[in-house]
Amino acid sequence: MENKNILLKALPKVDECIALLKNDSSVDAPSSIIKSVVQHAIDLQREKILNGEAEREELTMQQWMSMFQEKIAKKLTPHFKRVVNGTGVVIHTNLGRSILSQKTTDSLVQAGGYYSNLEFNLESGKRGSRYSLVEDIICELTGAEAALVVNNNAAAVLIALDTLAKNKEVVVSRGQLVEIGGSFRIPDVMEKSGAVLREVGATNRTHLYDYERAINENTALLLRVHTSNFRIIGFTSEVSAADMVKLARENNLTTMEDLGSGSLIDLSQFGFPKEPTVQEIVKAGVDVVTFSGDKLLGGPQAGVIVGKKSVIAAIKRNPLNRALRIDKFTLSSLESVLREYFDLSLALENIPTLAMLTISSELLKRRARKIKSRLEKSLADHCKIAIVPTVSRVGGGALPETGIDSWAVDLEPLKMKLSVFEKELRKLAIPIIGRIENERFLLDVRTVQDREIAALVTLLTDFFASSRADKGESDA
Repeated sequence: MENKNILLKALPKVDECIALLKNDSSVDAPSSIIKSVVQHAIDLQREKILNGEAEREELTMQQWMSMFQEKIAKKLTPHFKRVVNGTGVVIHTNLGRSILSQKTTDSLVQAGGYYSNLEFNLESGKRGSRYSLVEDIICELTGAEAALVVNNNAAAVLIALDTLAKNKEVVVSRGQLVEIGGSFRIPDVMEKSGAVLREVGATNRTHLYDYERAINENTALLLRVHTSNFRIIGFTSEVSAADMVKLARENNLTTMEDLGSGSLIDLSQFGFPKEPTVQEIVKAGVDVVTFSGDKLLGGPQAGVIVGKKSVIAAIKRNPLNRALRIDKFTLSSLESVLREYFDLSLALENIPTLAMLTISSELLKRRARKIKSRLEKSLADHCKIAIVPTVSRVGGGALPETGIDSWAVDLEPLKMKLSVFEKELRKLAIPIIGRIENERFLLDVRTVQDREIAALVTLLTDFFASSRADKGESDA
């Protein structure tokens, strides 16, 4: 108890600490932040002392000031950070999914920095619709009669089901009841929409007669869900979109397909497995098709809904549309990305997601050699550097079976454990995210942009020259 009292008495005074920090030229922070940090740190130390969790020795004022400065710096650092993606996963769901081109990010600056015609018709001078800014482009690219965009694909599925099948049955193959990420499952989305799930067939095989037998007076919709993020192989069977449409028309029902990742380009021409494009599903006659904006499309987070004019009009009138609508940033960036698709060669070059998926192995090898050459000039005494073949992934739940041959820079610190190295790189001003594979730390260059190479080299050079690297070496 006596030691606790000594430690409590030794706690610095809040006002004195605040005054010292305000007079410290290296501390550039608002008074409210300084006060909050000091008060919280001292209160926390007091609590530790009372609980018997504090160190036996009291902290010096220098130690307190160092602690305050570190906490202030951390509090002033934005949580949202740019990172270097060296994982080789192109549509990385944890690292922001699709990245945007400079041209598209410029459109975001215009949308945010200036007033715009978001809901203003420049021809009539009257109120306009935000959806008109992209609807005609989407229809031209997909062949659909009408289109609507909401804030993500789960929202697109939700509002479509709520509009078309509330309190009615939706017939769907048991093998298509997927989980679409983050524990969001198609049956759960259907339940929230008010639709009644009627699953048919077996997990691996569903036939047209399964749908036909399930149709009754309460059936509203026949649904297909593209299993983007998994595959069932072997003895399997699914009903085609065209056959489902034919059955639905014979029974005066609506059809819907959730394409998930959804692509406007047939990627099989670049060696990927054949996947249905949005245009193909629309052409098959499906009444409403939903897909993501930030996956294979290569745009911002959005849920795109295309289909028959009467069906889309009904969805637009749903009050949920107000809650799920997209903002001006999404609209401006989505329009910019969509316009690239008018010229396929430009889309493949200017949309980063497509460029990364289709870049040649030779160009990747050159990029890896370039990074290796620059790093060797400064890191020869700290790290073994090599280039090695590796396998990239599409990511985003798209083409899950497909590995893409790639090249990686293999970094092997001479005096540091790989686990320590990987952790320290995540602490950098611009974190570098790679992967440890077979006791090697790899930076897959498929997802490292050419414009990032200079920063990557500087970050690694500065890291190995810093005391943090020395600390990491001592932990090895």
